[in-house]
Amino acid sequence: MSIKVLIKELAGQDWWKFEREAFNKGFFKIAGLDEAGRGPLAGPVVSAAVILSDSFSVSGINDSKKLTPVKRDYLYDEICKQALATGTGIVDSAKIDRVNILQATLLSMFKAVENLEIRPDCLLIDGTFTIPSDLPQTTIPKGDSLSISIAAASIIAKVTRDRLMRKYDSKYPQFGFSRHKGYPTRAHKEAIKKFGPCLIHRRTFKGVKEYL
Repeated sequence: MSIKVLIKELAGQDWWKFEREAFNKGFFKIAGLDEAGRGPLAGPVVSAAVILSDSFSVSGINDSKKLTPVKRDYLYDEICKQALATGTGIVDSAKIDRVNILQATLLSMFKAVENLEIRPDCLLIDGTFTIPSDLPQTTIPKGDSLSISIAAASIIAKVTRDRLMRKYDSKYPQFGFSRHKGYPTRAHKEAIKKFGPCLIHRRTFKGVKEYL
C-alpha cells in the first residue's frame, strides 16, 4: 500500500476498501462504473468506467451529486490526467425508449468498459445490477459514496452528460436544458406542455408521452 493511500485512510473514510479487497483477490486492473441520467425526461444516459492506480492522489473525490458543478469540472480534468484509463458509454433517448431505461443503462456501462484504453480484470459497479460481460463484477449499492473508482466514474459520467445537454440547449433553447439537464423540473415540464416534446425527449416517460 502506498503512503498516499495510507494517509487517505487515516484521514477518515476508507475510499479504497473495495479496490483493496479486489486487489487481495488477485485483480490489478479494477474499473469503477457509474452512470448519469436515468431520471431525466430528455437526453442520453451516460456511463463511465475508470481505472485508478494506488498512487492516485486527487483529493475531494466523492459522489458527483454531492459536488458543485465547478468542483466536478475540476475533478473531471484531474481524473483524466491521473487515471490509468477512462471510458464513456452513451445511449440515446431513442434507444432508451426501445429497450427501457434499465437495459439502456446497463448497455451504456458495457460500452464504457469497452471504450477503456486498458482492458480491466474486475468491475466495481454502482447499484445492484451486473452488466453483460464475462469480467468478474461486484455490485455496490451507493457505491459512488463508498468506492474511489466508482466515485471517479460518477464524476466523469456526470460532467460528460452535462456538457452534452448544454450542446442540446443551443439546439432546443425553448426547453432550458443547460439549466436542468433534462430533469423533470417544473419549468421543464411546462416547456414540454407548451412546445411539445423534441427529438431528444424520452417518449415513453411519464411527463412526455402525454404530449405526443
